[in-house]
Amino acid sequence: MPRIRRAGIVAALAATPFALAYRFALIYRGRAGFPTPRPPQRTPADLGYAYEDIDVPAGGGLTLPGWFVPAADGQPGPGVAVVHGWESARDRLLPMIQFLHAAGFHCVAVDVRGHGANGAEILPITAGEFGADALAAWQALDARPEVTSGAMLGHSMGAIGAILAAAAEPRVAAVVATSSPADPWRLTRQTFRLARLPFPDVIAYPLAWLTTRVYLRPRGHVVADISASEALRRIARPVLLVHGTEDAVVPVAHLDRLTRITVAAGHTAETLVIEGGQHSWLYEFPEYRRTVASFLARSLGGPLSPDVAAARAEAVDARRLPDAVRPPTQIELEPGGFRSLVRRSAPAVDRAASPEDAANGDAPHTADPIATEIAG
Repeated sequence: MPRIRRAGIVAALAATPFALAYRFALIYRGRAGFPTPRPPQRTPADLGYAYEDIDVPAGGGLTLPGWFVPAADGQPGPGVAVVHGWESARDRLLPMIQFLHAAGFHCVAVDVRGHGANGAEILPITAGEFGADALAAWQALDARPEVTSGAMLGHSMGAIGAILAAAAEPRVAAVVATSSPADPWRLTRQTFRLARLPFPDVIAYPLAWLTTRVYLRPRGHVVADISASEALRRIARPVLLVHGTEDAVVPVAHLDRLTRITVAAGHTAETLVIEGGQHSWLYEFPEYRRTVASFLARSLGGPLSPDVAAARAEAVDARRLPDAVRPPTQIELEPGGFRSLVRRSAPAVDRAASPEDAANGDAPHTADPIATEIAG
């Protein structure tokens, strides 16, 4: 066999694994990056609270729908911007608003772009968009004449958003991050597990590394810029990290990593591990409500003493609200294993690569199972 031909065959064989991995990454991006918007089913009025519908500018001509829920009859005092997770909406935050309101905090909640009452997005949603919209929510809170100082509280992807917002805005007085992923590529690796894709670690970790970078490319993000781990290095304000021991979506090891990185950067972070807590609904645990309210009262200087705020928050019967009937989540429909790989190999439109679809009126894909469970 001629030497040049042999070299060509060797090069082709060497390139084949990368080509397959890159194709997988494109399919992942096209299917996993687009949450299904689920408009809110309830408002604060359903819990007996006065509130105001607000429009929150988020840059680039985008306006996010949101609520301002005043506490203490609208008297001046501190507030909290609350951010939901993946494929969720602001009404899922109402139980959190319940106990924060009882502790005396004004609240702002918005629908992150591509979620809730917003329209579907053309480019994939990343932690960067959660960070930008979390910052927009905090700015809307900070602009209120009733609000004297403000903190962030986020869940899951919203927790990353809260951390990113605090790293970008030094006036954010404190951060509560609940069930936060540590960084994008570890989250991608975890989504492979959620979909039960049969990748051994020796393949899964480099594939997650590549897939994450392909996923972020349409929005122009760099991994380090939208990593909770990296952002925590830049936050020298009070931080509370909360996780459940039974979190199967974002394992509690992510909290351990976030804590180690914060300490290594010379900062401190308070932590709360909820025994038996899962990924969502940690507000149903009295310990969660008590700890968060006390932390925020200490960090924001009121409006109540930490002990009183903790007692009032703990006394609230905060429970997940009944939902109207919804279709099963994509993770529930996922066959798993090799059947999932076959599904991944089917042709899929990469929405990020086809911005002209917007002009044609095409709708983006339904959220993929390997992202749907990162919810609020």
